[in-house]
Amino acid sequence: MDRPFHGVDTRDVDHVLGQIASRLSGRFTGVFGRETVERYVFESYMYLHRTVRLQTHLPALTENFATERLTALAQVEGTIDKPVPEVLFLCAYNAGRSRLAAALADRYAQGRVHVRCAGSHPADWLDRNVVEALGEWGINMSRAYPKPLTSDVLGASDVIVTMGCGDACPVLAGKRYLDWDIPDPAGQELPFVRTVRDDIDVRVRALIDELTLAS
Repeated sequence: MDRPFHGVDTRDVDHVLGQIASRLSGRFTGVFGRETVERYVFESYMYLHRTVRLQTHLPALTENFATERLTALAQVEGTIDKPVPEVLFLCAYNAGRSRLAAALADRYAQGRVHVRCAGSHPADWLDRNVVEALGEWGINMSRAYPKPLTSDVLGASDVIVTMGCGDACPVLAGKRYLDWDIPDPAGQELPFVRTVRDDIDVRVRALIDELTLAS
Protein backbone atom coordinates (compact mmCIF):
# COMPACT_ATOMS: atom_id res chain seq x y z
CA MET A 1 0.00 0.00 0.00
CA ASP A 2 1.64 3.20 -1.18
CA ARG A 3 -0.32 5.83 0.71
CA PRO A 4 -1.23 5.72 4.42
CA PHE A 5 -4.17 7.22 6.21
CA HIS A 6 -3.59 10.83 7.21
CA GLY A 7 -1.55 10.77 10.42
CA VAL A 8 -1.04 6.99 10.31
CA ASP A 9 2.31 5.45 9.41
CA THR A 10 2.21 3.17 6.37
CA ARG A 11 3.18 0.15 8.46
CA ASP A 12 0.13 0.73 10.65
CA VAL A 13 -2.42 0.82 7.81
CA ASP A 14 -2.93 -2.93 7.93
CA HIS A 15 -3.71 -2.64 11.64
CA VAL A 16 -6.29 0.09 11.07
CA LEU A 17 -7.93 -1.87 8.26
CA GLY A 18 -7.88 -4.97 10.45
CA GLN A 19 -9.85 -3.10 13.10
CA ILE A 20 -12.42 -2.10 10.48
CA ALA A 21 -12.64 -5.72 9.31
CA SER A 22 -13.22 -6.89 12.88
CA ARG A 23 -16.14 -4.50 13.31
CA LEU A 24 -17.69 -5.49 10.00
CA SER A 25 -17.17 -9.19 10.68
CA GLY A 26 -19.33 -8.74 13.75
CA ARG A 27 -21.91 -6.81 11.79
CA PHE A 28 -22.10 -9.46 9.06
CA THR A 29 -21.91 -12.51 11.34
CA GLY A 30 -23.64 -15.44 9.67
CA VAL A 31 -23.57 -13.68 6.30
CA PHE A 32 -19.87 -13.53 5.40
CA GLY A 33 -16.75 -15.09 6.82
CA ARG A 34 -13.85 -13.06 8.11
CA GLU A 35 -11.77 -13.66 4.97
CA THR A 36 -14.45 -12.18 2.68
CA VAL A 37 -14.90 -9.16 4.93
CA GLU A 38 -11.16 -8.52 5.09
CA ARG A 39 -10.88 -8.72 1.30
CA TYR A 40 -13.68 -6.22 0.83
CA VAL A 41 -12.21 -3.82 3.38
CA PHE A 42 -8.77 -3.88 1.79
CA GLU A 43 -10.23 -3.60 -1.74
CA SER A 44 -12.39 -0.67 -0.68
CA TYR A 45 -9.38 1.09 0.78
CA MET A 46 -7.42 0.56 -2.44
CA TYR A 47 -10.34 1.91 -4.50
CA LEU A 48 -10.53 5.08 -2.41
CA HIS A 49 -6.98 5.90 -1.40
CA ARG A 50 -5.97 6.85 -4.94
CA THR A 51 -8.61 9.55 -5.31
CA VAL A 52 -10.09 10.71 -2.00
CA ARG A 53 -8.71 14.12 -1.08
CA LEU A 54 -9.95 14.13 2.52
CA GLN A 55 -7.35 11.71 3.83
CA THR A 56 -8.30 12.58 7.41
CA HIS A 57 -11.61 10.80 6.82
CA LEU A 58 -10.25 7.86 4.83
CA PRO A 59 -10.71 5.23 7.59
CA ALA A 60 -14.37 6.20 8.03
CA LEU A 61 -14.91 6.38 4.26
CA THR A 62 -13.32 2.95 3.82
CA GLU A 63 -15.60 1.44 6.45
CA ASN A 64 -18.65 3.09 4.91
CA PHE A 65 -17.79 1.97 1.37
CA ALA A 66 -16.96 -1.59 2.44
CA THR A 67 -20.26 -1.79 4.35
CA GLU A 68 -22.17 -0.61 1.29
CA ARG A 69 -20.43 -3.15 -0.94
CA LEU A 70 -20.90 -6.06 1.47
CA THR A 71 -24.58 -5.19 1.84
CA ALA A 72 -24.95 -5.13 -1.93
CA LEU A 73 -23.16 -8.49 -2.26
CA ALA A 74 -25.44 -10.03 0.36
CA GLN A 75 -28.46 -8.73 -1.54
CA VAL A 76 -27.16 -10.27 -4.77
CA GLU A 77 -26.63 -13.60 -3.00
CA GLY A 78 -30.04 -13.43 -1.33
CA THR A 79 -28.76 -13.52 2.25
CA ILE A 80 -30.09 -10.03 2.98
CA ASP A 81 -33.53 -8.91 1.85
CA LYS A 82 -34.19 -5.82 -0.21
CA PRO A 83 -36.88 -3.98 1.74
CA VAL A 84 -37.19 -1.25 -0.92
CA PRO A 85 -36.21 -0.85 -4.59
CA GLU A 86 -32.52 -0.20 -5.31
CA VAL A 87 -31.57 2.58 -7.73
CA LEU A 88 -28.07 3.26 -9.02
CA PHE A 89 -27.14 6.53 -10.76
CA LEU A 90 -24.07 6.30 -12.99
CA CYS A 91 -21.98 8.89 -14.78
CA ALA A 92 -18.33 9.08 -15.76
CA TYR A 93 -16.84 10.88 -12.74
CA ASN A 94 -19.52 10.69 -10.02
CA ALA A 95 -18.84 14.39 -9.45
CA GLY A 96 -21.78 16.01 -11.23
CA ARG A 97 -24.86 14.44 -12.79
CA SER A 98 -25.02 11.23 -10.79
CA ARG A 99 -24.36 13.21 -7.60
CA LEU A 100 -27.19 15.61 -8.35
CA ALA A 101 -29.54 12.73 -9.11
CA ALA A 102 -28.62 10.69 -6.03
CA ALA A 103 -28.90 13.64 -3.66
CA LEU A 104 -32.31 14.62 -5.02
CA ALA A 105 -33.55 11.03 -5.08
CA ASP A 106 -32.53 10.55 -1.44
CA ARG A 107 -34.43 13.70 -0.55
CA TYR A 108 -37.67 12.64 -2.23
CA ALA A 109 -37.54 8.91 -1.50
CA GLN A 110 -37.37 9.38 2.28
CA GLY A 111 -36.33 5.75 2.73
CA ARG A 112 -38.87 4.30 0.30
CA VAL A 113 -36.12 3.75 -2.29
CA HIS A 114 -32.47 2.99 -1.55
CA VAL A 115 -30.19 5.19 -3.64
CA ARG A 116 -26.62 4.59 -4.71
CA CYS A 117 -24.36 6.39 -7.18
CA ALA A 118 -20.98 5.71 -8.76
CA GLY A 119 -18.63 6.71 -11.56
CA SER A 120 -16.97 4.63 -14.24
CA HIS A 121 -13.85 6.82 -13.78
CA PRO A 122 -14.41 8.56 -10.43
CA ALA A 123 -12.86 11.96 -9.88
CA ASP A 124 -11.13 13.05 -6.70
CA TRP A 125 -13.56 15.91 -6.14
CA LEU A 126 -17.18 16.96 -6.43
CA ASP A 127 -17.82 19.83 -8.80
CA ARG A 128 -18.00 22.98 -6.64
CA ASN A 129 -20.98 24.43 -8.50
CA VAL A 130 -22.87 21.15 -8.20
CA VAL A 131 -22.29 21.30 -4.46
CA GLU A 132 -23.43 24.93 -4.41
CA ALA A 133 -26.53 24.25 -6.52
CA LEU A 134 -27.60 21.50 -4.11
CA GLY A 135 -26.76 23.70 -1.15
CA GLU A 136 -29.23 26.27 -2.47
CA TRP A 137 -31.91 23.65 -1.89
CA GLY A 138 -30.68 22.79 1.58
CA ILE A 139 -28.77 19.62 0.63
CA ASN A 140 -25.42 19.33 2.41
CA MET A 141 -22.72 17.54 0.38
CA SER A 142 -19.82 18.13 2.77
CA ARG A 143 -19.36 14.40 3.44
CA ALA A 144 -19.96 13.18 -0.11
CA TYR A 145 -17.13 11.84 -2.25
CA PRO A 146 -16.89 10.23 -5.72
CA LYS A 147 -17.29 6.46 -5.61
CA PRO A 148 -16.01 3.89 -8.09
CA LEU A 149 -18.43 1.49 -9.75
CA THR A 150 -18.13 -2.06 -8.40
CA SER A 151 -19.77 -5.27 -9.60
CA ASP A 152 -21.52 -5.91 -6.27
CA VAL A 153 -23.30 -2.55 -6.25
CA LEU A 154 -24.19 -2.95 -9.92
CA GLY A 155 -25.59 -6.42 -9.32
CA ALA A 156 -27.76 -5.33 -6.38
CA SER A 157 -29.45 -2.55 -8.35
CA ASP A 158 -33.00 -2.89 -9.67
CA VAL A 159 -32.89 0.26 -11.79
CA ILE A 160 -29.68 1.64 -13.29
CA VAL A 161 -29.75 5.21 -14.58
CA THR A 162 -26.84 6.12 -16.85
CA MET A 163 -25.85 9.68 -17.64
CA GLY A 164 -23.04 10.11 -20.10
CA CYS A 165 -20.70 7.24 -19.24
CA GLY A 166 -21.18 5.60 -22.64
CA ASP A 167 -19.54 2.23 -23.22
CA ALA A 168 -17.85 2.46 -19.80
CA CYS A 169 -21.20 1.67 -18.15
CA PRO A 170 -21.51 -2.12 -18.13
CA VAL A 171 -24.80 -3.74 -19.07
CA LEU A 172 -26.13 -6.66 -17.02
CA ALA A 173 -28.87 -8.91 -18.33
CA GLY A 174 -32.16 -8.68 -16.47
CA LYS A 175 -31.58 -5.16 -15.17
CA ARG A 176 -33.73 -2.19 -16.02
CA TYR A 177 -31.70 0.59 -17.59
CA LEU A 178 -32.64 4.21 -18.14
CA ASP A 179 -30.35 6.48 -20.16
CA TRP A 180 -30.82 10.14 -19.34
CA ASP A 181 -29.41 12.47 -21.99
CA ILE A 182 -28.28 15.31 -19.74
CA PRO A 183 -25.42 17.75 -20.38
CA ASP A 184 -22.40 17.49 -18.13
CA PRO A 185 -22.36 20.29 -15.52
CA ALA A 186 -18.68 19.78 -14.65
CA GLY A 187 -16.73 23.00 -14.98
CA GLN A 188 -19.79 25.00 -16.01
CA GLU A 189 -20.98 28.25 -14.48
CA LEU A 190 -23.57 28.14 -11.71
CA PRO A 191 -26.56 29.29 -13.84
CA PHE A 192 -25.97 26.40 -16.24
CA VAL A 193 -25.57 23.94 -13.36
CA ARG A 194 -28.91 25.12 -11.98
CA THR A 195 -30.62 24.24 -15.27
CA VAL A 196 -29.08 20.76 -15.15
CA ARG A 197 -30.19 20.39 -11.52
CA ASP A 198 -33.73 21.41 -12.42
CA ASP A 199 -33.85 18.97 -15.33
CA ILE A 200 -32.61 16.10 -13.17
CA ASP A 201 -35.04 17.10 -10.43
CA VAL A 202 -38.05 16.58 -12.72
CA ARG A 203 -36.77 13.19 -13.88
CA VAL A 204 -35.93 12.03 -10.36
CA ARG A 205 -39.34 12.99 -8.98
CA ALA A 206 -41.05 10.99 -11.72
CA LEU A 207 -38.82 7.95 -11.13
CA ILE A 208 -39.31 7.97 -7.36
CA ASP A 209 -43.07 8.34 -7.78
CA GLU A 210 -43.13 5.40 -10.19
CA LEU A 211 -41.05 3.14 -7.97
CA THR A 212 -42.86 3.94 -4.75
CA LEU A 213 -46.29 3.48 -6.34
CA ALA A 214 -45.18 0.16 -7.83
CA SER A 215 -43.79 -1.08 -4.52
